Amino acid sequence: MTTMTSTNQESQIHGVLADFATPDALMEAIKEARKRGYTKFEAYTPFPIHGIDEAMGAARSPLGYIVMCGGLIGGTIALLLQWWTGAVAYPLTIGGKPLFAVEPSIPITFELTVLLASFGAVFGMFALNGLPQFYHPVFNYKKWKGATDDRFLFVIEASDRKFKASDDWSWLGADVEMVEE
Repeated sequence: MTTMTSTNQESQIHGVLADFATPDALMEAIKEARKRGYTKFEAYTPFPIHGIDEAMGAARSPLGYIVMCGGLIGGTIALLLQWWTGAVAYPLTIGGKPLFAVEPSIPITFELTVLLASFGAVFGMFALNGLPQFYHPVFNYKKWKGATDDRFLFVIEASDRKFKASDDWSWLGADVEMVEE
């Protein structure tokens, strides 16, 4: 069943949005869209769906590298700061002990490593997801609130080279609506 909402000629179209009742139907539509050569699309679901990233052809997230860099920077800063304060800035020789030793530095190094890795994870996730995002054209969809409850939405963006608003979108097998900017 396909229903199309009319759009004003002056308004910009963001894309076509298909509304599915089940995750299986969404996955089939994603696979069909890729078969037809579409590359710019997005899926909105109320919970993670196993295999959807592979079905969409999504690249692996760089977030792990961001977290690893944050952890390495944190560990390096912790060790350097402890070495600098103990051996360079305030050297105190007490009972013949060395000015700097790694063993007593491990707890602080661990804590700063975890702290900066956590910051990298949170802020990296926000940056990679483009958050906070107070407006997106798909928010204009009349049943958008269902995307966080019980609806599975699939948007093929108008910026895709194969997109034509006048095409027959019945192959999606769902209620279809043009979403305006």
